[in-house]
Amino acid sequence: MAFDLDMIKKLYAAFPGRIAKARKVVKKPLTLSEKILYAHLYADQKLEDFGRGKSYVDFAPDRVAMQDATAQMALLQFMSAGKPKVAVPSTVHCDHLIVAKTGANDDLKSANSESKEVYDFLASVSNKYGIGFWKPGAGIIHQVVLENYAFPGGMMIGTDSHTVNAGGLGMIAIGVGGADAVDVMSGMAWELKFPKLIGVKLTGKLNGWSSAKDIILKVAGILTVKGGTGAIVEYFGEGATSLSCTGKGTICNMGAEIGATTSTFGYDSSMERYLTATGRAEVAKMANKIKEHLTADPDVYANPEKYFDQVIEINLSELEPYLNGPFTPDLATPISKMKEVAAKNGWPTKVEVGLIGSCTNSSYEDISRAASLARQVAAKGLKTKAEFTITPGSEQVRYTIERDGFIEVFNKIGAKVFANACGPCIGMWSRVGADRKEKNTIVHSFNRNFQSRNDGNPNTYAFVGSPELVTAIAIAGDLSFNPLTDTLVNEQGQTVKLDPPTGEELPKKGFDVKDPGYQAPAKDGSKIEVKVDSSSDRLQLLEPFKAWEGKDLTRLRLLIKAKGKCTTDHISMAGKWLKYRGHLDNISNNLLIGATNFFNDSINSIRNGLTGHYDEVPKVQRAYKAAGIGSIVVGDENYGEGSSREHAAMEPRHLGVRAILVKSFARIHETNLKKQGMLALTFANKSDYDKIREDDIFDIKGLITFTPDKPLTIVIHHSDGKIEEIQANHTYNKNQIEWFKAGSALNAMGKHAKSHTKSPAKKPVVKKAVKKVVKKPAKKSAKKVVKKSVKKPAKKAAKKATSKAKKSGKRR
Repeated sequence: MAFDLDMIKKLYAAFPGRIAKARKVVKKPLTLSEKILYAHLYADQKLEDFGRGKSYVDFAPDRVAMQDATAQMALLQFMSAGKPKVAVPSTVHCDHLIVAKTGANDDLKSANSESKEVYDFLASVSNKYGIGFWKPGAGIIHQVVLENYAFPGGMMIGTDSHTVNAGGLGMIAIGVGGADAVDVMSGMAWELKFPKLIGVKLTGKLNGWSSAKDIILKVAGILTVKGGTGAIVEYFGEGATSLSCTGKGTICNMGAEIGATTSTFGYDSSMERYLTATGRAEVAKMANKIKEHLTADPDVYANPEKYFDQVIEINLSELEPYLNGPFTPDLATPISKMKEVAAKNGWPTKVEVGLIGSCTNSSYEDISRAASLARQVAAKGLKTKAEFTITPGSEQVRYTIERDGFIEVFNKIGAKVFANACGPCIGMWSRVGADRKEKNTIVHSFNRNFQSRNDGNPNTYAFVGSPELVTAIAIAGDLSFNPLTDTLVNEQGQTVKLDPPTGEELPKKGFDVKDPGYQAPAKDGSKIEVKVDSSSDRLQLLEPFKAWEGKDLTRLRLLIKAKGKCTTDHISMAGKWLKYRGHLDNISNNLLIGATNFFNDSINSIRNGLTGHYDEVPKVQRAYKAAGIGSIVVGDENYGEGSSREHAAMEPRHLGVRAILVKSFARIHETNLKKQGMLALTFANKSDYDKIREDDIFDIKGLITFTPDKPLTIVIHHSDGKIEEIQANHTYNKNQIEWFKAGSALNAMGKHAKSHTKSPAKKPVVKKAVKKVVKKPAKKSAKKVVKKSVKKPAKKAAKKATSKAKKSGKRR
């Protein structure tokens, strides 16, 4: 079915006019990225020629998507905003809490039992506030969004870094933290620094073993994990139009691994075919009418150097398959060089497991190409040497590939089919033997391969490749196997060679599904009860963070000086910790437990400045909090790389960390820190990182005159009595400084709402709302939260304020 047709019609009707106005102001041809951005300016945002990488701009996204792990915190925050219904189409997708263990049916049954409380909470909140709910087993958020919600020229945000997957259908789709989602769901503007633009020109055409995955693996090798930070990557050229829509989605999906704000492609016939195949022919017809506006102006692609900040060119006809890794998704090795590189680095070449699927590579095309190789196992007398698993991206894909016989093909080679969920990609994999921490190698078609990410074993060497290459390597059981040139010896002792993979872009019989897993929200959710138990260890109502004290920060302890890569996985691990994503205090017990301490090269072992003893990071920070002592975290380059999880910002805030001082930030994490009232600072001189000692104490000066573009001063008190001053830069604008002063962006939103509400009355409206939405055991704590965060507005005044807010929040 086609969702949001009225919204899309309205946008498309206004699209040409908005672009014409923007072109007059900018006075030059526009890229596709610029067209979509300018077409989605918030109502109050003045139209001007925005400075790339400089101007903060307010946007009005068309929709919001949330996955179950991040949706919990996002919706707990939304409940605090006091809105009766979401202002834009929004969805929740239950894909993160399902552990991959024995197989789809058993694993799904276990998840529905173990996470029933969370699922009930998400379902009831969704039902109450007008949010579409996709049940456990329905599929991975990004695949489901591509199949149902993504549309050319649209703009969406999602509480997962791989929201960018929707760029495969010509969207500007951006991963954000939950607080950003709350802004948009509340009808407020969403702020983003206007991105720089990277153009990737694709020439030629893929052939043989090469796939769309190899394009982004090569791009990752060129740009590295932070080369796309603050930029949109726009793909174009004959090679781009030759790709399938889902192939484009794969490229955009893994664009998160180069730090890109998002990636996108211009509207073309492959997108039209995909929209039609997924039941959205009407959207394709509407897009066709304005297709000249759903791609860049002609001169942009003819002379890309004039319009992009950076241009990369890749000839697809010459592209060979890549394997990226281990431990980082940008370490790119062409398969022809893997034998040599693996030997040089001492990587274990025996492959234990090959895993295909996930949100990055679980399309019908991906599975059909992998199946063509699986068929050759029996046909050529081979036996699969490594374990092999498949994770379908959605129930629609799973049902269709089962109908077309692919699952039977995989079963014949001993494969295991997991549930339509994230599973091993995010560490939700109960892998037998992982607890032994043995050195081993796996290959997968996922997007990330950080240390410990997939199975919790820091000694698992994970390599990222296309589904077809992963399948071939699993058959061979050898990391250095090059299917383009190498042969295998079958069970009869004969030498055989695998034929190149073949597959179908879309199913010839069309997609099919019995139950897609969608639950529409109630038309009137005012009487629906939200389920929150005050004694729960999975869910916890939020209390507002304290506002800034109004003075410089002094006598801060060093919590940890993190060494090397410190991703959101290191700051707030997934895996078994996902169960606490709705309980801030409980999940805070995983704060920085994956980070490496610079001073002893140990993980989760830091010095307690109060006792002099070494202990786990969360325990030390809780000791500082109990003593009323603030702290500071020091980090390396691209701190916070990876997932959009705002827990990595909320946990240190909750436990009393006051500032994060690093060489550089990943975009989403820096924004998340700002949203939660944290100080996100960078060394003005990166070499000052080396000045930080284990027992240092810090003062942060300049907060009383905290203004945009003005550095702060860090005073370092060494234990030998020496005092040093260093400069710390920041990227806070005026609004973001208000977030810091208020204690969080949510507090600032409440403060703004109060300023528009007149005389207080005897009975608070919000108190009444709490009675409706919270179970009796939670009433007391909920009232407590309300009392702390909201004044007692009169019904009449609140009604006026709501009316006024609606008027001021009008969207273009």
